[in-house]
Amino acid sequence: MKIEYSLESSRNEVLKTSVTVDEANVANKVRDIMKIKEISIQKDPKFKLNLQTCLLQISGFKKLFADVENLRKQPFDSSYQQHENMLIKLWDLLMPHVHLESRITKQWGDIGFQGDDPKTDFRGMGMLGLHNLVFFGDHYTAAARQTLSHSNHPKIGYSYAIVGINLTEMAYSLMKSGLLKSHFYNLVPGVPQLHHFHQFYCYLMYEFDQFWFKEGPSSIMEFNHYREQFHERIKQLLQDPKTVLKLNFSK
Repeated sequence: MKIEYSLESSRNEVLKTSVTVDEANVANKVRDIMKIKEISIQKDPKFKLNLQTCLLQISGFKKLFADVENLRKQPFDSSYQQHENMLIKLWDLLMPHVHLESRITKQWGDIGFQGDDPKTDFRGMGMLGLHNLVFFGDHYTAAARQTLSHSNHPKIGYSYAIVGINLTEMAYSLMKSGLLKSHFYNLVPGVPQLHHFHQFYCYLMYEFDQFWFKEGPSSIMEFNHYREQFHERIKQLLQDPKTVLKLNFSK
């Protein structure tokens, strides 16, 4: 984090642009920085490798955010078969023993969508919301089904898919603000990939479900209040530069 701040604050254009270097050019950029800063490899033999790792993480985070942003801006398109297939996959992952009668049906409400056609619920977060939901269901199937079951609680249940998309917005905003940097820098010793963002989203989904039922709200009408409490709790955890937020099913 300090190296990133130092480079971005520099008046030297070579140093300033080091934070957005392509992965293939990192070695050359490290050499340029060492030359400008007159770093002796004999005095500090680990400097070169450490700086290279830092640049990979810094530039990698920026590229990852661009990838996340692109998915968020991509609307769900019913004419695109891949989008349709992903939506059906979400149903099959969460409701393996229930036949989906048609593409447009009230059954979507069973997994927490608002209307007969889920595509309208993805407007805010675009395909990022669907990718997140499918990743959770695909990679942590038991936890996703358990969370869906919890969401159907007769008194304080919530709309699984709608809350999931809401948590996509939370994950996105945390990344956009830069609060997720230390998490990714601690988690990935190199270039973070899209699946690392999806894993953080899964953490939010699982932890929010645990938080919701632990707090015991009187009804879904209190969602915004408890959502903000949960958001603040996550932000506080991310204030610690050593934080790595991973799924923990041992609770």
